Amino acid sequence: MVKVRGMGELASGYLSAAEAAAELGISPATLYAYVSRGLIRSESGVDSRSRRYRTEDIWALKRRKQNRRDPDKAVEDALHWGLPVLRSGLSLIAEGRLYYRGHDVVELARRRTIEEVCGLLWAGDLAAELPDPEPVDLGGDAAVLRKIKAPWSVMEEFQAHLAVAAAHDPYAYDLRPVGLQRTGMAILRCLATVTRGRRTASSGAQARRGIAEVLRRRWCPDRAEASELLDAALVLYADHELNPSTFTARCVASAGATPYGVVSAGLAALQGSKHGGACERAEALLREAPHVRGAHRAVAARIRRGEGMPGFGHPLYPEGDPRGALLMELARERCADSEGVAVAWALADAVRELMGEFPTVDFGLITLCRGLDLPSHAPLALLALGRTVGWIAHAIEQYEEGRLIRPRARYTGVQPL
Repeated sequence: MVKVRGMGELASGYLSAAEAAAELGISPATLYAYVSRGLIRSESGVDSRSRRYRTEDIWALKRRKQNRRDPDKAVEDALHWGLPVLRSGLSLIAEGRLYYRGHDVVELARRRTIEEVCGLLWAGDLAAELPDPEPVDLGGDAAVLRKIKAPWSVMEEFQAHLAVAAAHDPYAYDLRPVGLQRTGMAILRCLATVTRGRRTASSGAQARRGIAEVLRRRWCPDRAEASELLDAALVLYADHELNPSTFTARCVASAGATPYGVVSAGLAALQGSKHGGACERAEALLREAPHVRGAHRAVAARIRRGEGMPGFGHPLYPEGDPRGALLMELARERCADSEGVAVAWALADAVRELMGEFPTVDFGLITLCRGLDLPSHAPLALLALGRTVGWIAHAIEQYEEGRLIRPRARYTGVQPL
């Protein structure tokens, strides 16, 4: 569907022989032995007599050596960007790329809809025919929700509607694979149709439109081409291993909760300032540069104050987040006249120049939403809707696993008398 050129050269992810040996605390001879055994990849350096070595391989080898020396710490570190703790056949991060069931996510975002990716993640087949549920009838409760004047965030609004929808959905407790697919699609449609925007009739015909098309009609009805871009954003956010909200959702599924409970739990975690809040911080960074000429100055001022650069640099993508790169390119190509996109690119150029960091998917999403002139809550809504697809997929896996996720804690308190 969507085709774009590459974002360009990425930051270097290599060390020299001396740097690699020093990082591992070994001699050059031992380094060469690791290379010959395939533990560290290398390639020619700036001249024919030197070689450079992959940073991620060196870090992985260093972690393995540390874990052998202190296995208790290895278990503890597994919860902090460490070793895998659960089996999953859904997403893989390798060689700086993200894959859904073996499919490169960037290629999926270019050519596939979020419904097709639902088929891939929920049933293992892009062409899977998923159940087509009737819209959940909220009855008079829908009118009650509309009358509430509380200053809800988009996450809170989603949670409120999910709680009511769960009570009205007679299929919520059907935990068979086909039942989960049906409930998953009902949840996605519920969230898409309650997303704030221009009010449209909530008819069965509207509910059966593609998720991206429902959002486009609410947020930017005059931009027919926006559906493809919204689909791309949803696909890129669908899954990302065991991030906090996905791990939370999976734990809740392991307890036997319904998919409504799974998604509500995921939304609760996603509201956290260290998770979904990354989008809001990236938006705040963009506001610090009101025009292109001020971008370099805004980045330099943050560095001078010792502040972080939200929306840039990802621990799992040391050479750049491919999802962020795609969204940045889509925004520039499809929203060429947008001043907001121009400012975002100027900021990205300044961060790359001054810090050697590249945009994450969150900064890319903010840039795309600016280009389409979407409402302020749109980035978080897209993040939540896309991630809902992954939460349902993990729930399906966990229900099939049939085991309760119940880790033990290492007690550090006062010992019994």
